[in-house]
Amino acid sequence: MIKKKTQKITADFSSLMDGIKKSSNVSSNFFNQQLSTLVKKTNIETEAKSLGKVLSYGDGVVAVEGLDDINAGELVDLGNDSYGLALNLEKDRVGVISLMDDKKLRAGDYVKKAGRLLSVNVSDSIIGRVVDGLGVPMDKKGAISPGKEMPLEKIAPGVITRKSVSVPLQTGVKAIDAIIPIGRGQRELIIGDRATGKTSIALGAVLNQKDQDVVCVYVCIGQKRSSLANAIGILKKHDAMKYSVVVAATASAPASQQYLVPFTGQAIAEYFLEKGKDVLIIFDDLSKHAKSYREISLLLERPSGREAYPGDIFYLHSRLLERSCCLNEDYGGGSVTALPIVETQAGDVSAYIPTNVISITDGQIYLETDLFNQGLKPAINLGLSVSRVGGSAQIKAMKQVAGTMKLDLAQLRELEAFAQFSSDLDQKTKAQLDRGLRVRSILKQAWDKPLKVEEQIMVIYAAVNGYLDDVMESRLIVWENLFIKHLRGGQQDLLDNIRQNLKLDDTLKENMSEVIRKFNESDQDLQDNNHDE
Repeated sequence: MIKKKTQKITADFSSLMDGIKKSSNVSSNFFNQQLSTLVKKTNIETEAKSLGKVLSYGDGVVAVEGLDDINAGELVDLGNDSYGLALNLEKDRVGVISLMDDKKLRAGDYVKKAGRLLSVNVSDSIIGRVVDGLGVPMDKKGAISPGKEMPLEKIAPGVITRKSVSVPLQTGVKAIDAIIPIGRGQRELIIGDRATGKTSIALGAVLNQKDQDVVCVYVCIGQKRSSLANAIGILKKHDAMKYSVVVAATASAPASQQYLVPFTGQAIAEYFLEKGKDVLIIFDDLSKHAKSYREISLLLERPSGREAYPGDIFYLHSRLLERSCCLNEDYGGGSVTALPIVETQAGDVSAYIPTNVISITDGQIYLETDLFNQGLKPAINLGLSVSRVGGSAQIKAMKQVAGTMKLDLAQLRELEAFAQFSSDLDQKTKAQLDRGLRVRSILKQAWDKPLKVEEQIMVIYAAVNGYLDDVMESRLIVWENLFIKHLRGGQQDLLDNIRQNLKLDDTLKENMSEVIRKFNESDQDLQDNNHDE
């Protein structure tokens, strides 16, 4: 194809012809001489381009004839400043998904290979911004300053570059940090029915990263615009946008952007990973991501399999989630911790997408509708939830107090089942039942009020060691609020000691017991509350 330099040639030739018309005495030799000089001065360069012809366009899918040398995942220039992504490479055509709603594209139009893979511009200025699946700002705050082009599709770091998970990622939720801990570089699935608090737990984890030097990336996939606005409002209210990035493709966005947006979020996370940072990324949620990929695949006429999903749906999520890792110091020492969310139908964890993602991740936090309706929030089923990695990153002090708590909760489940068939319980069994009920009740927590790990240790220590046995179960939340206020007001040295030592020795345990005993004896508000009962 002749480049734009030909525009100058045309202008020079027009100028020459105008001069000839004005002068009738110009000889043909002079004209030939001038034209020859003009041609010699011209530096015409040609460049081969791979062209294709549009056969059809509809529902965001373009069928193109030609483009014989294009690669899968390569960009296609559709004209009018719009691009598509080549996904299907067939014998006589190429299936391209349009990344924008190009209403001017028609059958018979010519498109060309862009010669590059899809990437997103990322720089430090993207922190605090809201962008779409192509990295274009949605918050009307101007363009993102030029940085590094990060590819959306990338091979995950190899085994040699990684190290085992050893640093905890504190979520601020007692039930998670104590029983199903998460480590930096882990992939922990949050799974449950609709409206059981999955997004709340994820956003609570983001709020708890304040002053933890962790960059948070929240990826919104196929959610309502009102839900996205609510999440952004919460992050702004708690001043969390200072270390967060929101990447969104709502339900009104094309299926192509809903398909790409998790990879965009991962590319942004990997930019900070390369700088040695710790990153927390939330995919909310992968159920809708799978549905958008199913829609694209069916439009591309790919054969469908179980539940009409294409055969490579497992590979879609595995190649995304395996990019979350913890790198060793030779490769920067950063980490990407992933919290993918999957929605179940009527608690069916054996469905296709849930089982796929469960097998990819390093554990799951299972939220149960019945527990949610009973008022146990967060509604985490501690029997079905598990963390296969985070225990290695849990601090020693939390392990010391949480080990007893796991036993109390296990005994509670057995005793509750037994108590249903027996009205007469001996004193020891009743004491165990009461202890278990208090331990479970102390795990109730508002999702937007995360606790520091040393505060969690103090509360759990009080519960498992019997210091709450005399507190009415219905007043445990009041006790906890007052106790946390007391710790923050006058026991900061003790909290600092727990955080710095990371292990509870006998002296520290005695100091903790003394603080709890004095608080229970002296707190008049608590005594009044118990008296009211």
